[in-house]
Amino acid sequence: MAECAFERLPLRGGALRWAPAFLDPGAADALLAEIDAEVPWERHHVRIFGREIPAPRLSCWIGDPGAAYTYSRVRFEPRPWTPALARVRQRIEQALDARFNSVLANRYASGADSMGWHADDEPELGPRPVIASLSLGATRRFVLRPRSGGAKVELPLTHGSLLVMAGDTQANWQHALPRMAGAAGLRINLTFRRIVDRGTQ
Repeated sequence: MAECAFERLPLRGGALRWAPAFLDPGAADALLAEIDAEVPWERHHVRIFGREIPAPRLSCWIGDPGAAYTYSRVRFEPRPWTPALARVRQRIEQALDARFNSVLANRYASGADSMGWHADDEPELGPRPVIASLSLGATRRFVLRPRSGGAKVELPLTHGSLLVMAGDTQANWQHALPRMAGAAGLRINLTFRRIVDRGTQ
Protein backbone atom coordinates (compact mmCIF):
# COMPACT_ATOMS: atom_id res chain seq x y z
CA MET A 1 0.00 0.00 0.00
CA ALA A 2 1.51 3.26 -1.11
CA GLU A 3 1.91 6.39 1.01
CA CYS A 4 -0.65 9.07 0.30
CA ALA A 5 -1.25 12.78 0.65
CA PHE A 6 -4.41 14.22 2.22
CA GLU A 7 -6.27 17.25 0.93
CA ARG A 8 -8.18 19.42 3.41
CA LEU A 9 -11.62 20.17 2.01
CA PRO A 10 -13.51 23.33 3.04
CA LEU A 11 -16.52 22.56 5.21
CA ARG A 12 -18.10 25.21 7.41
CA GLY A 13 -18.49 23.83 10.92
CA GLY A 14 -16.76 20.57 10.06
CA ALA A 15 -13.46 18.96 9.16
CA LEU A 16 -12.90 16.89 6.02
CA ARG A 17 -9.70 15.34 4.68
CA TRP A 18 -9.52 13.31 1.50
CA ALA A 19 -6.83 11.10 0.01
CA PRO A 20 -7.99 10.22 -3.53
CA ALA A 21 -5.10 7.76 -3.96
CA PHE A 22 -4.87 6.21 -0.51
CA LEU A 23 -4.51 2.81 -2.21
CA ASP A 24 -2.94 2.29 -5.60
CA PRO A 25 -5.22 0.62 -8.19
CA GLY A 26 -3.65 -2.82 -7.86
CA ALA A 27 -3.91 -2.87 -4.07
CA ALA A 28 -7.47 -1.54 -4.22
CA ASP A 29 -8.50 -4.22 -6.74
CA ALA A 30 -7.06 -6.99 -4.57
CA LEU A 31 -8.65 -5.63 -1.40
CA LEU A 32 -12.06 -5.29 -3.04
CA ALA A 33 -12.04 -8.95 -4.11
CA GLU A 34 -10.72 -10.18 -0.77
CA ILE A 35 -13.23 -8.27 1.35
CA ASP A 36 -16.17 -9.20 -0.87
CA ALA A 37 -15.28 -12.87 -0.39
CA GLU A 38 -14.47 -12.72 3.34
CA VAL A 39 -17.28 -10.61 4.80
CA PRO A 40 -20.51 -12.39 5.84
CA TRP A 41 -22.86 -9.92 4.14
CA GLU A 42 -26.42 -9.54 5.39
CA ARG A 43 -29.46 -7.40 4.70
CA HIS A 44 -30.00 -5.05 7.64
CA HIS A 45 -33.37 -3.43 8.29
CA VAL A 46 -33.88 0.23 9.10
CA ARG A 47 -36.81 1.95 10.80
CA ILE A 48 -38.42 4.72 8.74
CA PHE A 49 -41.63 6.48 9.78
CA GLY A 50 -42.36 3.80 12.36
CA ARG A 51 -41.87 0.74 10.18
CA GLU A 52 -38.92 -1.49 9.39
CA ILE A 53 -37.82 -1.87 5.78
CA PRO A 54 -34.85 -3.72 4.22
CA ALA A 55 -31.87 -1.46 3.62
CA PRO A 56 -31.01 -0.84 -0.08
CA ARG A 57 -27.56 -2.44 0.28
CA LEU A 58 -25.84 -5.33 2.06
CA SER A 59 -23.93 -4.62 5.25
CA CYS A 60 -21.89 -6.12 8.08
CA TRP A 61 -20.84 -4.68 11.45
CA ILE A 62 -17.35 -5.88 12.44
CA GLY A 63 -15.27 -5.00 15.47
CA ASP A 64 -13.55 -5.82 18.71
CA PRO A 65 -15.50 -7.79 21.35
CA GLY A 66 -18.00 -5.52 23.05
CA ALA A 67 -18.03 -2.87 20.30
CA ALA A 68 -21.79 -3.06 19.75
CA TYR A 69 -23.51 -0.36 17.72
CA THR A 70 -27.11 0.83 17.67
CA TYR A 71 -28.41 2.22 14.40
CA SER A 72 -32.04 2.99 13.54
CA ARG A 73 -33.05 1.48 16.90
CA VAL A 74 -31.39 -1.84 16.06
CA ARG A 75 -28.43 -3.09 18.11
CA PHE A 76 -25.67 -4.81 16.15
CA GLU A 77 -23.15 -7.07 17.88
CA PRO A 78 -19.79 -7.08 16.05
CA ARG A 79 -18.63 -9.97 13.95
CA PRO A 80 -14.90 -10.83 14.19
CA TRP A 81 -12.32 -9.00 12.10
CA THR A 82 -11.45 -10.71 8.82
CA PRO A 83 -7.75 -10.88 7.82
CA ALA A 84 -8.14 -8.24 5.10
CA LEU A 85 -10.09 -5.83 7.31
CA ALA A 86 -7.56 -6.21 10.14
CA ARG A 87 -4.72 -5.33 7.75
CA VAL A 88 -6.41 -2.28 6.29
CA ARG A 89 -7.44 -1.08 9.76
CA GLN A 90 -3.77 -1.08 10.78
CA ARG A 91 -2.79 0.83 7.65
CA ILE A 92 -5.44 3.50 8.22
CA GLU A 93 -4.58 3.81 11.92
CA GLN A 94 -0.95 4.42 11.00
CA ALA A 95 -1.85 7.01 8.37
CA LEU A 96 -4.16 8.95 10.69
CA ASP A 97 -2.46 8.32 14.04
CA ALA A 98 -5.85 7.21 15.32
CA ARG A 99 -7.37 4.06 16.77
CA PHE A 100 -10.48 2.26 15.51
CA ASN A 101 -12.23 -0.69 17.13
CA SER A 102 -15.00 -1.27 14.57
CA VAL A 103 -15.99 -0.90 10.95
CA LEU A 104 -19.29 -0.81 9.09
CA ALA A 105 -18.90 -2.53 5.72
CA ASN A 106 -21.50 -1.67 3.07
CA ARG A 107 -21.85 -3.47 -0.26
CA TYR A 108 -23.51 -1.58 -3.14
CA ALA A 109 -24.18 -4.01 -5.98
CA SER A 110 -25.04 -1.25 -8.47
CA GLY A 111 -26.08 2.39 -8.73
CA ALA A 112 -29.56 1.36 -7.55
CA ASP A 113 -28.21 0.67 -4.05
CA SER A 114 -27.95 3.72 -1.82
CA MET A 115 -27.62 5.28 1.63
CA GLY A 116 -30.12 7.90 2.81
CA TRP A 117 -29.46 11.13 4.68
CA HIS A 118 -27.99 10.61 8.14
CA ALA A 119 -25.18 11.60 10.49
CA ASP A 120 -22.87 9.25 12.36
CA ASP A 121 -23.84 10.85 15.66
CA GLU A 122 -24.87 7.87 17.77
CA PRO A 123 -23.92 8.21 21.48
CA GLU A 124 -21.52 5.24 21.27
CA LEU A 125 -19.22 7.28 19.00
CA GLY A 126 -18.70 10.19 21.38
CA PRO A 127 -19.25 13.92 20.72
CA ARG A 128 -16.68 14.53 17.95
CA PRO A 129 -15.99 11.18 16.26
CA VAL A 130 -13.35 10.49 13.64
CA ILE A 131 -14.87 8.48 10.78
CA ALA A 132 -12.49 7.07 8.17
CA SER A 133 -14.32 6.02 5.01
CA LEU A 134 -12.47 3.84 2.48
CA SER A 135 -14.10 3.38 -0.95
CA LEU A 136 -13.46 0.41 -3.24
CA GLY A 137 -14.93 -0.25 -6.67
CA ALA A 138 -17.31 1.90 -8.70
CA THR A 139 -17.15 5.68 -8.18
CA ARG A 140 -20.22 7.09 -6.42
CA ARG A 141 -21.44 10.59 -5.50
CA PHE A 142 -21.11 11.47 -1.82
CA VAL A 143 -23.23 14.44 -0.76
CA LEU A 144 -23.21 16.48 2.46
CA ARG A 145 -25.83 19.02 3.55
CA PRO A 146 -25.69 21.41 6.53
CA ARG A 147 -28.26 20.74 9.22
CA SER A 148 -28.95 24.48 9.44
CA GLY A 149 -29.71 24.75 5.71
CA GLY A 150 -27.61 26.02 2.86
CA ALA A 151 -25.56 24.73 -0.04
CA LYS A 152 -24.68 21.06 -0.34
CA VAL A 153 -21.15 19.75 -0.83
CA GLU A 154 -20.54 16.90 -3.28
CA LEU A 155 -17.52 14.64 -3.73
CA PRO A 156 -16.85 11.69 -6.07
CA LEU A 157 -15.66 8.78 -3.95
CA THR A 158 -13.23 6.95 -6.21
CA HIS A 159 -11.66 3.49 -6.08
CA GLY A 160 -9.03 3.39 -3.33
CA SER A 161 -9.86 6.80 -1.85
CA LEU A 162 -10.06 7.59 1.87
CA LEU A 163 -12.35 10.31 3.26
CA VAL A 164 -11.93 11.37 6.89
CA MET A 165 -14.74 13.20 8.69
CA ALA A 166 -13.80 14.67 12.07
CA GLY A 167 -14.39 17.57 14.45
CA ASP A 168 -18.00 18.82 14.44
CA THR A 169 -18.86 17.33 11.04
CA GLN A 170 -21.45 14.88 12.42
CA ALA A 171 -23.01 17.54 14.68
CA ASN A 172 -23.42 20.10 11.88
CA TRP A 173 -23.80 18.05 8.69
CA GLN A 174 -25.65 15.05 7.28
CA HIS A 175 -24.41 12.91 4.41
CA ALA A 176 -25.84 10.47 1.86
CA LEU A 177 -24.91 8.23 -1.04
CA PRO A 178 -27.80 8.76 -3.50
CA ARG A 179 -28.86 6.38 -6.24
CA MET A 180 -26.79 6.89 -9.38
CA ALA A 181 -28.23 5.54 -12.62
CA GLY A 182 -24.94 5.68 -14.52
CA ALA A 183 -22.88 3.86 -11.89
CA ALA A 184 -21.88 0.41 -13.06
CA GLY A 185 -20.28 -2.31 -10.99
CA LEU A 186 -19.74 -3.23 -7.38
CA ARG A 187 -18.77 -0.72 -4.69
CA ILE A 188 -17.72 -1.59 -1.14
CA ASN A 189 -17.39 1.13 1.49
CA LEU A 190 -15.67 0.67 4.84
CA THR A 191 -16.33 3.25 7.55
CA PHE A 192 -13.92 2.76 10.44
CA ARG A 193 -15.07 4.08 13.82
CA ARG A 194 -14.23 3.97 17.50
CA ILE A 195 -16.93 2.95 19.95
CA VAL A 196 -16.13 4.92 23.09
CA ASP A 197 -19.20 4.00 25.19
CA ARG A 198 -19.71 0.24 25.24
CA GLY A 199 -22.45 0.41 27.85
CA THR A 200 -20.42 -1.59 30.36
CA GLN A 201 -17.87 0.99 31.48
